[in-house]
Amino acid sequence: MLHIFIADGFEEIEALTTIDILRRCGIEVATVSVTGTRLIKGSHGIPVMVDTVFRKGEISQSQGLILPGGMPGAQNLSLHEGLRKSLIAHNLRETLIAAICAAPMVLGRRDLLNGRRATCYPGFEHELRGAQVVDDRVCEDGHIITARGPGCTVDFAFAIAARFVDSATISRVRADMLL
Repeated sequence: MLHIFIADGFEEIEALTTIDILRRCGIEVATVSVTGTRLIKGSHGIPVMVDTVFRKGEISQSQGLILPGGMPGAQNLSLHEGLRKSLIAHNLRETLIAAICAAPMVLGRRDLLNGRRATCYPGFEHELRGAQVVDDRVCEDGHIITARGPGCTVDFAFAIAARFVDSATISRVRADMLL
């Protein structure tokens, strides 16, 4: 199972499109609040009911951690101590970690991008401590995937999906979505 972490102020396109595409590919995804409540409001005022509230034990065996951007959503993710510890533990195990838009700053602030190529929303490059910053729409370096922003979400989601399903599944879902 993959876990996508949601905080107040998250970017709706980045979170919901990623969840939708992964589920269309048959990948189990759980939405996790880091705010202590299941009802979260996105950066554009859209309320979303998530599956569960953060509990460390529930994600310790996750196959991947996904961080949508948006502000102040990414900042709120960065401040969550339990998520910080989980990111460090999953990084040590080289479990998939994916972040889009402003959310790669969460990884940079935890020194998880040292020596890696990474991308982010323009203006957040200084937050990618230790990374070789690139302008790619989606950047994959080992077990870490980063992407620039809302317009790159479909590519981001399929890059994640490609780690878990075959190319025929991705082709079928892309065709079903008229991509």
